[in-house]
Amino acid sequence: MTKIALKPETTLPDDGYAGVLAGRVWRPDVDGPSVVAIRADGVFDISSTFPTMRDLCETADPAASLKAAKGENIGSLEAILANTPPDGRDTTKPWLIAPNDLQAIKAAGVTFAVSMLERVIEEKARGDFQAAAKLRTEITALIGDDLSKLKPGSPDAMKLKEVLIAQGAWSQYLEVGIGPDAEIFTKAPSMSAVGTGADAGLHPMSTWNNPEPEVVIVVASTGKIVGGMLGNDVNLRDVEGRSALLLGKAKDNNASAVTGPFIRFFDGAFTLDDLRTAVVTLRVEGPDGFSLEGSSSLAKISRDLADLSAQMLGKHHQYPDGAVLYTGTMYSPIKDRDAPGKGFTHKMGDIVTVHTPKLGSIVSRMQSAYDCPPWTFGASHLMRNLAKRGLI
Repeated sequence: MTKIALKPETTLPDDGYAGVLAGRVWRPDVDGPSVVAIRADGVFDISSTFPTMRDLCETADPAASLKAAKGENIGSLEAILANTPPDGRDTTKPWLIAPNDLQAIKAAGVTFAVSMLERVIEEKARGDFQAAAKLRTEITALIGDDLSKLKPGSPDAMKLKEVLIAQGAWSQYLEVGIGPDAEIFTKAPSMSAVGTGADAGLHPMSTWNNPEPEVVIVVASTGKIVGGMLGNDVNLRDVEGRSALLLGKAKDNNASAVTGPFIRFFDGAFTLDDLRTAVVTLRVEGPDGFSLEGSSSLAKISRDLADLSAQMLGKHHQYPDGAVLYTGTMYSPIKDRDAPGKGFTHKMGDIVTVHTPKLGSIVSRMQSAYDCPPWTFGASHLMRNLAKRGLI
């Protein structure tokens, strides 16, 4: 089994420690997690001030709050990253985990024209990847592959909808892709995400699946977007292709929500506009020697990040602990892997790296969801642990 090696230079944003970075580590000495500030002179446990990441995100200015927070230096980032992958871990020393905790874990789907077309293909192919290549050609010929300038819900979008209905080509995915309402769904329960260096879970029933490299926005309970991080929205294409009503089974499995490596909070040098123009790259390296690279530019997203946040959280729906929202991907890998026409699907042991310059990189090793460590530490466990430590 391929081993993962994590280092600061390949994990941090391209500007290193210049950003205001917060993370979470598991501390074996207290048998629980701690919120930490990632700084050039060490990783500082600030849980005495902010027992949860939710608490930090709910402050009026998380970046300023994090900069001002004092705490215990629990080691260098280099040492903690080296101890993060499960292979050979020293279980007496801290390791990095997903940075979000009590926030709802939500996702927006079909936010790019390319991914919208792939969802239509999944639906029409009924989960059969062998039928997908032919359908891709037919559907692209009918509606094109550049809908990035088409504003969802606009009069032009509605005219296109009428044409597609008349030709029998309408799809529920086109409805959320170019219609007025975004697809916002629950990706996973709070506390269930895994961080960089962890094994990521694929349900073994799936034979056609892929990573989805995405920017994840961090939203306070007020609706204010306070920062961002990276995510891998692991997806089972054959399962969702059979029926959109199987979305939960396709998206929410053990270790199938990857986030991290850190939350970068907005400050004078990093803003929402940086995320709006982010280019997210994906690299897959297989145990069979297969490799794949691709990228996704948020400049081509069909719906603005602020609009996605507002469709998730507002007067219609409150999140008292805030939320983290996967914002979608334009990149759906279709490179043939095993044979011509079969497209891409994961193999167990694939190493997946997602990167963007302002947020850094997350690395996952794909495994059966059955073989990933079971999720055993939920919100109730967190509350009891923090109470035992005298933090709440």
